[in-house]
Amino acid sequence: MAHITLLALEGCFSSAIANLVDGFWIANAWHRALGCTAKPLFETCIVTWDGRPVRGVGNLLVQPDAALDAVERTDAIVIPASMPLPERAMPGIAAILAWLTDQHQRRTLLASACTGSFLLAEAGLLDGKTATTNWQFARQFERRYPKVRLHMDRILTEDGNIVCAGATSAVMHLGLHLIRRFGSEDLAAVCAKAFLIDPNRDSQAPYAIFQPRKHHGDEKILKAQQWLEDNYGATVAIDDLAGQVGISPRHFKRRFRKATGETPLGYLQNVRIEAAKRKLENSQENVNEITYRIGYEDSSTFRRLFKKHTGISPREYRDKFCGLKVA
Repeated sequence: MAHITLLALEGCFSSAIANLVDGFWIANAWHRALGCTAKPLFETCIVTWDGRPVRGVGNLLVQPDAALDAVERTDAIVIPASMPLPERAMPGIAAILAWLTDQHQRRTLLASACTGSFLLAEAGLLDGKTATTNWQFARQFERRYPKVRLHMDRILTEDGNIVCAGATSAVMHLGLHLIRRFGSEDLAAVCAKAFLIDPNRDSQAPYAIFQPRKHHGDEKILKAQQWLEDNYGATVAIDDLAGQVGISPRHFKRRFRKATGETPLGYLQNVRIEAAKRKLENSQENVNEITYRIGYEDSSTFRRLFKKHTGISPREYRDKFCGLKVA
């Protein structure tokens, strides 16, 4: 039997914990239905650092089964998302980080969903390793933990017996990963159908939204950003834009990148791709029409850039996100 420990923190997403408890219960049911054994394959245990209940987001109470020091043996520890982000001021943080470090040294599998990866990184357990987190928090993660090799295009990563999953909903992909690891491929395939989850989805890229940096305090660069956002469909000469805001072209490019983290051309491409995504979601314009409206002349160039940014073609994106079709 695989023992799975679910670590509940103040401000955790209780849905992630409940979904995993339910998911492993379903896995046990299918394990029996497939004629394996009547004995459950998974056992779950919810813990908090001191054994007391915690308040999750929305003020939902999470009732634990035990405290950290009561866990004598476990096969895997899962850390769900939490808000605010884990930090050194959290109650019990020293005990939690020491416990995770000790469990890692014992070769226990450690896993996180969404912002749970911040806790693993805070413990230093992700230094030099590949990891992922929710795309919305990528910049904060990179600033706080520069030693971690963050792969924001991935839904799931595994490195050195540590597994990270992307957004909160990716917790069920994490659950499938654990079912496959401690159960079997056949059981994971059946559970994927029971959960209505595509087990082959491996990228966050189609779901990410460009979030430009605008709190950098450089008014001239902010003015240039706004112009690009208002005029993305026009023919844009970066040197002319530099002149509009009163900066030499060479200095403008350096200053723009320092403020936004993007080159002016990269920023423009991001703005155009976001505009294209909105048109694919909300209109019936064909790809050629969208290509011209967002400032490109060659639809093959647009398709190539779109796939580079999102991981899928414009047609696949439209099929995925153009409204929920109800029969």
